[in-house]
Amino acid sequence: MAKRSIRELPRSERRYTFALTPLADAMFQLLIFFMLTSSLTPYSLLTLQSGPGTGAVPGTQETTVEPPGEAAASWTIENGEIVANGQRFGFESLPQLAQALVAADTPRVLLISSARARVQDIVTVLEILAAANVASVQIVSRGTQ
Repeated sequence: MAKRSIRELPRSERRYTFALTPLADAMFQLLIFFMLTSSLTPYSLLTLQSGPGTGAVPGTQETTVEPPGEAAASWTIENGEIVANGQRFGFESLPQLAQALVAADTPRVLLISSARARVQDIVTVLEILAAANVASVQIVSRGTQ
């Protein structure tokens, strides 16, 4: 028997290419978007309580600040330092100041935030006072100077 040869048309091999460059560009754009819109500091983890409200406007609560009495300390927060009893202290001495409050049985602290105070300064003071188990902390703003 003779072999039969069947002629087939030449096939062109298709090579599908998948470029990763557009995908990488889209991922970098998403990364930049989420980095710019997210908050790096979890302020929602801080426990804040407002004072008693007057109920003047429905849906809002105006807070009142009790003046510091004999059993309260008054600290002014500046940019990177605390003013307590007329003396300036750096943040490195905050743990000792907080322990002195606890040792003196001072249950309340009134924090006065100056215009130069940063949010991180306030958070640092709140964390140290919470670690020292200070019972009550009130924050007020002094306003512009």
